[in-house]
Amino acid sequence: MRTRVKICGITRPEDAQAAAAAGADAIGLVFHPGSPRVVTIGQARAVAQALPPFITVVALFVDPHPHQVREVLDAVPIDLLQFHGDECGADCGRYGRPYIKAISMRPGIDVAGYIQAYPDAAGVLLDAYDPQAAGGTGQAFDWERIPANPGKPVILAGGLNPDNVASAIARAHPYGVDVSTGVEASKGIKDARKIAAFMRGVNSVDRQ
Repeated sequence: MRTRVKICGITRPEDAQAAAAAGADAIGLVFHPGSPRVVTIGQARAVAQALPPFITVVALFVDPHPHQVREVLDAVPIDLLQFHGDECGADCGRYGRPYIKAISMRPGIDVAGYIQAYPDAAGVLLDAYDPQAAGGTGQAFDWERIPANPGKPVILAGGLNPDNVASAIARAHPYGVDVSTGVEASKGIKDARKIAAFMRGVNSVDRQ
């Protein structure tokens, strides 16, 4: 099955268009104030409006107030929610939208048990652990820690880039991969050439 690709931390319409042109399946909009890639509702709307059909727009939150999520949903055409904090299953599912739950791969975490705590999640995103940041660190984790039978689609994140994404897919066999830092020129600014190279790496494995 083809590996799905999400380019996260998009802040500009031209970067969203570059992701779509390269063949990405989804783009991510960050609404966490602590992120260097955070977007306003106006920026998010401009990015979403620049996309062609069939590209999934994902909104990323970290322990948000429900009002914040509803404000975004009312103003931006969001297809999928992504939660990166300590939200419980009820918190994630209260908006009537499909969602994915990020799991920070901290030492000793029971990944299989954590996944079971989110029965309504469309999938889980496994990201590197950093006590100071909720994603977007550019750091990888040990891919051997991914459960053999997770029970849900797994999106692999953390430290992926054009040079290692092929080996990551070959070793971990994820449903999808998620990249932000690895395809940037600077924080929040994507590099179209790196995006294209990342997609070539993904496609090199999928064609085998």
